[in-house]
Amino acid sequence: MIDLLCDYLVTYVTTDHAVQRPIRHREHDSPEDDAVWSAMNDASRRKMLDLLRESALTTHALCAHFSFSRFAVMKHLTVLEQANLVIVERRGRERYNHLNPAPLQAIYRRWIRPFEQLPADRLLRIKQLAETDN
Repeated sequence: MIDLLCDYLVTYVTTDHAVQRPIRHREHDSPEDDAVWSAMNDASRRKMLDLLRESALTTHALCAHFSFSRFAVMKHLTVLEQANLVIVERRGRERYNHLNPAPLQAIYRRWIRPFEQLPADRLLRIKQLAETDN
């Protein structure tokens, strides 16, 4: 008998031994996408991205928008930087944080745009069916 456990690593368990093989759920899935989704999972990081969308801000200026410590802001910025959503420019002692929209655009093209068309296509089909019935 074979039991299947599913995540990014599929494990096939038999009575003799276990064999593990990495799989990709889709050909476009990537570790970079996972990092972006993970970074976007936190409301504070989404707020940081909203603030950076308006203009580049120093870390000090970002701290003024949050009630938690500078250390916590830095940790959030590190997660955003690792996901390539924020690019840091150092000018002397200051760190300017810039939004990098490219990973968000890639997520949009891969995950959101294909699903946008489905409702519109369905509505057009319903309209066509309604007009042909009359």
